[in-house]
Amino acid sequence: MEMMRKYPVGIQTFAEIRKGKYVYIDKTDLIWDVTRMKFVFLSRPRRFGKSLLTTTMESYFQGEKELFEGLKIMALEKDWAPYPVFHLDVSMAKNKASSEELQRSLLFMLSPYVDEFGKSEGSATPGEVLTDLIRRAYRKTGRQVVVLVDEYDAPLLDVLHDDGRLPEFRRIMQELYQPLKASEAMIRFCFITGITKFSQLSIFSTINNLTNVSLQPEYSAICGITEEEFVTDLAPDIRMLSEKYGCSFEEMHALLKSRYDGYHFSEESPEVYNPFSLLKCFLQKKIANYWFESGTPSYLIRQMRNFRTDITTVDHIEAPAMAFDRPTEAMTDALPLLYQSGYLTIKEYDFLADAYTLAIPNKEVRIGFTEGLLPSYTGLDGAFVQMGFALKFWRALKRDDIHVAMQELKAFLSGIPYVEGFQKKLAEVKNYEGFYEYTFWLIFNMLNVYAQTQVKCAGVRIDFVVQMPDATYVFELKVSGTAREALDQINGKGYALPYQTEGGRVVKVGVQFDRDTMTIGEYLVEES
Repeated sequence: MEMMRKYPVGIQTFAEIRKGKYVYIDKTDLIWDVTRMKFVFLSRPRRFGKSLLTTTMESYFQGEKELFEGLKIMALEKDWAPYPVFHLDVSMAKNKASSEELQRSLLFMLSPYVDEFGKSEGSATPGEVLTDLIRRAYRKTGRQVVVLVDEYDAPLLDVLHDDGRLPEFRRIMQELYQPLKASEAMIRFCFITGITKFSQLSIFSTINNLTNVSLQPEYSAICGITEEEFVTDLAPDIRMLSEKYGCSFEEMHALLKSRYDGYHFSEESPEVYNPFSLLKCFLQKKIANYWFESGTPSYLIRQMRNFRTDITTVDHIEAPAMAFDRPTEAMTDALPLLYQSGYLTIKEYDFLADAYTLAIPNKEVRIGFTEGLLPSYTGLDGAFVQMGFALKFWRALKRDDIHVAMQELKAFLSGIPYVEGFQKKLAEVKNYEGFYEYTFWLIFNMLNVYAQTQVKCAGVRIDFVVQMPDATYVFELKVSGTAREALDQINGKGYALPYQTEGGRVVKVGVQFDRDTMTIGEYLVEES
């Protein structure tokens, strides 16, 4: 009888995973390589294995050789001498209401190391205590110190929108990190990781040799699960799930790939699966959207509102690296947060133009992102939309019945309980058509119908495109006009031509909205 596989969902400590014989994807060759440097920074989305990465480094630098038996690092490391390690989990200091609370949390975080190495009476601030600890550990052990900082930005994400608290919180965190450069001679290795990228000027002002490996191709797969690792290390798990769902190994592979794969962290990155979602899927034996169990982060929603982000344009953006890899406090739009938080990822890279194409990584992110935005942008509940209108609309399109789909859409729009602030939302999107484009984009994405709004085509913009497996639906929306004018515009400007070359059916739909009833007044359909 095959032994049950153990999945380390919720377990982020390398030692516990190895001792408990949980599934572990071997990244130790990359870890060994990156630890040849001195000061390293890595940005990755939440639940992508950053904490596991830091605890693996902790065990490595503590010389726990027995935990690494059978792993790639054994062919690389010959020394295994232990170093004093300060593993600082800064998530302990998030959600603090004041600078005083933040300082107390940081001091509490350092207290285990104070118990071990002691503290001078004059050390009062977190930075002073850390400086003292590094010096004492170096003198006591005769070896350089290793400093691992996990979730360095956790306290700052809570106050990104707060001009009153952000400067003071940033000053406190800067004071904590200042000893890292001042103590350089006593430090063997320093690793800093988090979600976002604050500039060296504001947070790490003294660490002028901090190496940011976030976009370096050789470290693209240091967190997450690559396609090669997926089909080799996790082949038994794919097979297990395929038997449960009654499909082939290849079919299950494709299902999991579309749901959890699709991340790229450099222009030469292999495709990377979300490790948390994939392992939780195997643990629960169910394909579902696990990355969003805790919801879309409030800091992201706040910043999207702050920058008045047009959500219909976020799914296919061409930009230079400086536009999305820029420091968080230098943002002029929400793009850096969307990328660094994992809602967008690199899909293509044009070497000649030095331009990246960013898009939503996969189905799981598309659904979760949409569900998180629905209440903010339309006042609608995601579950209500997903199991109400969206499911009915999708089933109608699947049956090739555009007329039933349009009747479902008409009934749904007429029943939207427009929330307080609706007029403000209309003002933000400039017109009724804009509001409906937002609404359409969100509700169609609830079931992963591939929906695009304002699609660029030969110098013009198509209002709305929905792509099904066997057909493409091209919509033109009119508030000040008729359905016939909308359909004539589709034909006259050749909106459907790019999709006719793909071989599938193309259905053109001209739609007129009734301002009084706030739903569809009439529509015309033409197929080619």
